[in-house]
Amino acid sequence: MDLSIIIVSWNVREKLRENLAAVFKSGGDFNFEVFVVDNNSADGSAEMVRTEFPEAKLIANAENLGFAKANNQALRAASGRYVLLLNPDMRVFPDTLENMAAWMDNHKEAALAGCRLIDEKGNILKHVRRFPKIFDQLAVVLKLPHFFPSLLDNYLMSGFDYAKEAEVDSIRGAFFMIRQETLEKIGLLDERYFLWFEEVDYCRRVKNAGLRIFYTPAAECLDYVGQSFGQVKRGRTQKYFQESMLEYFRKWHPGWRVFILRLAWPLGRLLAFILGDLLRIKSRLR
Repeated sequence: MDLSIIIVSWNVREKLRENLAAVFKSGGDFNFEVFVVDNNSADGSAEMVRTEFPEAKLIANAENLGFAKANNQALRAASGRYVLLLNPDMRVFPDTLENMAAWMDNHKEAALAGCRLIDEKGNILKHVRRFPKIFDQLAVVLKLPHFFPSLLDNYLMSGFDYAKEAEVDSIRGAFFMIRQETLEKIGLLDERYFLWFEEVDYCRRVKNAGLRIFYTPAAECLDYVGQSFGQVKRGRTQKYFQESMLEYFRKWHPGWRVFILRLAWPLGRLLAFILGDLLRIKSRLR
């Protein structure tokens, strides 16, 4: 098997249908298998996969296990030379998979790679990041980029050229291609992360093992961005983000940094409330 594609889905039936239709129409002289792991969707996603895409290998969970744990269910069964973690709200183009697999074939030094992602208007999604540090994550928690956007320029790699391939720290988990040898050496995703930071953590583990991560524009994919997340109440998504950020810092940073971030979160929520009020007042004055 050349490629194993793993799609973890939660309540995005129509986008999942579009995703799978595009995947199975992909061209190229290579073979692939598709796993769909449904995290107890309430919109009939699992039944749609069974009925319309019987060639997909469906794992229907009785509860929402989160991103890392659900991916690991399929990773244990994946037999491809490469494994692609693909979000359900993505749409590959006819040559996306072939181009990406060919690029990996020609770049043996790449343990893990991501491609160019675009939105519905054709704009490039800037998804390459440096590994999180205490100062940039404090800025995120305290909403400081709303007032000083340049604070995150280093973390967000604002000057990165998406027209050129490059070795990077971290790529977006929405399109995350892993070499099978990398999985054998690094292992599965860390299941302590329910949502967010699991792909950053995996990239960190890959780098710490002396392996290399790349971004390449050789392949392109459409990213509808956050269709599942958009259904979750903001308070819940903030809770997931907070827990995952603190888990990441507990694992990779000294304890004092975790302590500072933990103290910063209540202040960040207060500042978010104040900022929201200011924006509402500003909109009324227009």
